[in-house]
Amino acid sequence: MKKTFFTTAIIASLTLGALSAPVLAGPEDIVIEDAWSRASIGTDRPGAAYMTIRNAGEETVLLIGLETPLAMMPEIHESKTNADGVSSMSPAGEITIAPGESVLLEPGGLHAMLMRLKEPMVEGQTFELKLLFENSDDVTVEVPILSIASRGPES
Repeated sequence: MKKTFFTTAIIASLTLGALSAPVLAGPEDIVIEDAWSRASIGTDRPGAAYMTIRNAGEETVLLIGLETPLAMMPEIHESKTNADGVSSMSPAGEITIAPGESVLLEPGGLHAMLMRLKEPMVEGQTFELKLLFENSDDVTVEVPILSIASRGPES
């Protein structure tokens, strides 16, 4: 009887622990589409990268940061224009992506800001950009560098 109670208590404890553990999304659940960037004018000005991040999984994911060997300070930024037509840009913080939803990183909105470039962004080259997620494996994308006047991957 004592052994049965002990076994039941262990099974209940393990089951409760499994139920309360966070569910992690796998890297296959995060789909990166249409990544691109523009060539830079040297390294004095920041660069930017754009893409669509789609959550194809069943759990919400949280984008918490970026890493790239190209820039010392990569961050997600957001550009906004107020009612008076004045534009501003600031760090966006964490980005929540619900299951089945997408987040668009685009000029004039959310974007990957690449501050303190280590080298110029040269048209025709690519660079790696790692997206860091709190509740999923990180995802690395190869970002093509388009012309300085480009308006997207289709232009």
